[in-house]
Amino acid sequence: MKFLKRMEELIDTFLNYLSVERGLSNNTLVSYKKDLSCYTDFLKKQHIDALAKVTKNNITDFMFFQKDNGLSSNSISRRLSAIRMFHRFLVRERLLKVDPSNLIDSPKLWKKIPQTVSYDEADALLSQPNARDKQGLRDKAILEVLYATGMRVSEVAALLINNLNFDIGFLRCIGKGNKERIIPLGKKAITSLKRYLEAGRPALLKDKNLDILFLSRFGKKISRQSLWKIIKKYARIAGIKKPLKPHALRHSFATHMLEGGADLRSVQEMLGHTDISTTQIYTHIDKERLKGIHKMFHPRP
Repeated sequence: MKFLKRMEELIDTFLNYLSVERGLSNNTLVSYKKDLSCYTDFLKKQHIDALAKVTKNNITDFMFFQKDNGLSSNSISRRLSAIRMFHRFLVRERLLKVDPSNLIDSPKLWKKIPQTVSYDEADALLSQPNARDKQGLRDKAILEVLYATGMRVSEVAALLINNLNFDIGFLRCIGKGNKERIIPLGKKAITSLKRYLEAGRPALLKDKNLDILFLSRFGKKISRQSLWKIIKKYARIAGIKKPLKPHALRHSFATHMLEGGADLRSVQEMLGHTDISTTQIYTHIDKERLKGIHKMFHPRP
């Protein structure tokens, strides 16, 4: 019990550091806490009663244990990342002398091509909301912003009215780690936003005073879950059969931009990726499309 209590204290101290010093989002902190709790449970089952007794082999065994329990390579890598950051923090704070995670290699990541919609499917999806209805005006604006900017669902949910600048056609987005980026909106997204602000939002806001851009039907800040339900609802109405994930429009934005000739660095900046290798996954989609065209039209495919 002493080990578990000590681990809980150290994990809380570590998460507080990540929040205050590194500015990591609440979602990331929740994920790290879950990862480190699983790690703690595993160490307890291995009869380890002090962090100083943890070895490289213990961490490797934990990774294999996760794999045997069906966890994906990506999720195992994320848990290893949390464990590494935790041990490095403890060494830096002189709470631990040695970092046992230092020489452990990450499991090879299986690069999965992100799920996207086609140009026609995007058009069909965005044309479904009823622009004569207050919620339809809101939903139309949400879908247009998601597709025009490539923002994350959580980022769109957090938008404020003063994040918009119609004069120059941009919006200001606060992304992961409280990092700010400026993203072009496009004419169709601006038109939909103006209509929503003129007729949709006032009807949803009623007598409240909120700076949040997108409101629920109760006049409160719309949730990420509600935004996801909106995407699924209109995808179903549009006849899109493939099961979509919350970031489908974000992935489609990046893919369609690159297919249209945008340079990788610009797309990286608009998506808010710290590492360009994260953005490069979308170039694989373009290559698959080119291979399909070659196979279809070349006389000797």
